[in-house]
Amino acid sequence: MSSNSAENLRHDWQLDEVKALLEQPFNDLIFQAQAIHRAHFDPNEVQVSSLLSIKTGSCSEDCGYCPQSARHDSDLTPEALMPIEEVLKSAKQAKDQGASRFCMGAAWRSPKDKDIERVVEMVQGVKAMGMETCVTLGMLTEKQTKALKEGGLDYYNHNLDTSEDYYSEVITTRTYQDRLDTLERVRDADINVCCGGIVGMGESADDRANLLIGLANLPKHPESVPINMLVQVEGTPLANTESLDPFTFIRMIAVARILMPKSRVRLSAGRTDMSDEMQAFCFFAGANSIFYGDKLLTTANPMSNHDLALFDRLGVRSAGSSYAQ
Repeated sequence: MSSNSAENLRHDWQLDEVKALLEQPFNDLIFQAQAIHRAHFDPNEVQVSSLLSIKTGSCSEDCGYCPQSARHDSDLTPEALMPIEEVLKSAKQAKDQGASRFCMGAAWRSPKDKDIERVVEMVQGVKAMGMETCVTLGMLTEKQTKALKEGGLDYYNHNLDTSEDYYSEVITTRTYQDRLDTLERVRDADINVCCGGIVGMGESADDRANLLIGLANLPKHPESVPINMLVQVEGTPLANTESLDPFTFIRMIAVARILMPKSRVRLSAGRTDMSDEMQAFCFFAGANSIFYGDKLLTTANPMSNHDLALFDRLGVRSAGSSYAQ
C-alpha cells in the first residue's frame, strides 16, 4: 500500500478551490470526477460492505441526527451487546450475500476495556471467515486502539460528521477535536480509517465544502469515505430538516472523488430515499462502495436483492475492498 505522500496526494485544499469545484457546471464536474476515478479504479466495480448494530441505543451523546441517543424520543428499543454467536451468524449471512467487509457498530460514547475484549473476539471470528472487518465504537484510548490492532481489526469508522464550524449545531457532548484525537490514535495504531460525514443537516454550502476539506486535509486520506445523506428519524432534533437537492449530494460525491482519488467513496445512509437513477449518477461521479443489507444500524437500507438488480442493470460487479494501489 503506497503512502499518500509518495503518491503526491494533496492535503492543502482551500475553501475557494473546493467551492469552485462544487459550483462548476454539472457535466464538467462529473467528467472530471469520472476521469480521476478511472485512473485509480475499475469504473464498473463497487465494493460491498454490510453493517450490523452490535449494541443499540442508550447512548449518552446528543447527536442531532441519531435515534440511538438516550436524549431523544425516537421509540428505539435499546439492546445490549449482542452475543458473539449471533454476530458471527450475521457475518456469515452477509458474506453469503456478497459482502466483502463486515462492519460492526456499537452505540457507545467511549467503550470500556472489557467491551473491547468482546469486540476483539467478534473481529477475530469474522476475519476467520475471510472477510475484512470494521468497527465503530465511539472514542478510543491508545490502549484500546492497540488491542483492536492486535486483534486483527482492518478498519475503524469515526466520522467527522460535518464542518468544524457547524459541528456544535449538531453535537454538543463531544468536540470536533475529540474526533480528530480518536482518528489520530487509530492511525498511530496502523488501523485503516473509515471517515466521512453527513449532508442535509441544515448546513451551508461552505459547511459542505469544509467537511470535504477536513477529510482531504487529514495527514493521510481515509481509506474509506462514507458520504451519508441525512435519514430523518421522528423524535430526533433534525427530523424535519429541509431535504437536500439530489444534485447537491451527487456533487459532494464527485468532489470527494477528486479530492481523495485513491479512497473508496461510499454511497452510504439515505439510499432508501434515492432513485436508482440518482444512485447510478453517484457511481458515475466516483462512488465505488455501498452498504448492503436491509438495515444500517437502526435505519432502513435498500434490500439486497434490489441492489443486485441495480448492479445487473448497470453492468456493475462487486469488487474486493482494498485501498487503491
